[in-house]
Amino acid sequence: MFELLGRQTFPLCVCFLLLPLSSSTETNNRPIIGVLAQEVSTPGPGRNSYIAASYVKYLESAGARVVPVKINQSAEEHKTLFSSINGVLFPGGAASIYSSGYQRAAQFFLEAAIEVKANKKDNYFPVWGTCLGFEEILYLISGEQILSRTNTSGVALPLNFTDELNGSRLFKEFPDKLMEALSSEPITENSHKWSVTMSTYDSNDKLKRFFKVLSTNTDGRTEFVSTVEAYDYPIYGTQWHPEKNPFEWRKSYYPHSPSAVRMTFYMAQFFVNEARRNVHKFASQEDETSQLIYNYTPVSTNTSIFEQIYYFD
Repeated sequence: MFELLGRQTFPLCVCFLLLPLSSSTETNNRPIIGVLAQEVSTPGPGRNSYIAASYVKYLESAGARVVPVKINQSAEEHKTLFSSINGVLFPGGAASIYSSGYQRAAQFFLEAAIEVKANKKDNYFPVWGTCLGFEEILYLISGEQILSRTNTSGVALPLNFTDELNGSRLFKEFPDKLMEALSSEPITENSHKWSVTMSTYDSNDKLKRFFKVLSTNTDGRTEFVSTVEAYDYPIYGTQWHPEKNPFEWRKSYYPHSPSAVRMTFYMAQFFVNEARRNVHKFASQEDETSQLIYNYTPVSTNTSIFEQIYYFD
């Protein structure tokens, strides 16, 4: 799926030669981040895809606005959106990472983000993957079906930090006490049946060259990758859910301690600050306003693990 060259990977099919450049020396204090929608299990009128509202609140809490990235948009529409937003988040969920609207949109934005950076355009476009999004990114980079079953569906864990933590961008500004809590308290919530094991990571040259592993976890038998950041790109991923702690309440294993909530906001602040380094913008104020999540109303539901959901056609 990607062609490996040195430690960097270069996409084969996306061309953005005419995109406006952004400079990492500028600061964008009005960042807009795209959140990828995904298929619903039972489609209905006006309810063919969704975004959990907790992801929107998570980004808004750190000073960003959100635009939904819809799975039924064309490549041209995605290209226009890419040139208008300042980063993208691939959320957790249950869509196929191999063949789905979620997968196709994720591949487009990941390839676009890699290409504009790799072509020396000084274009800093951050990408984040949470849980399913984490798995999607690692699958797309590796080009292989790399997931293994683990017993991690509904458990909060402390992180086992690796030596790569030294010099990491992601945790650089975290307070020492919060880092201690992350390594000793069960404040990172896991809701996944599949993982990328450390043995798989160690045996996959594409993953090893692209990502540094910042933390691992274990289900008691299998050690798996839990936090990554790319060496050469602003691309990040957590197998766990940083957004749930302050905003989701349906499960007893969602952490709500002061440390858990504090961690969420430091994670959100980091990614939003990454988006501030990108100065893409919409062609007009009217275009921007028409795309924002404010045009949709979240729906409360008693039949979901989420408190609120945004639905889309």
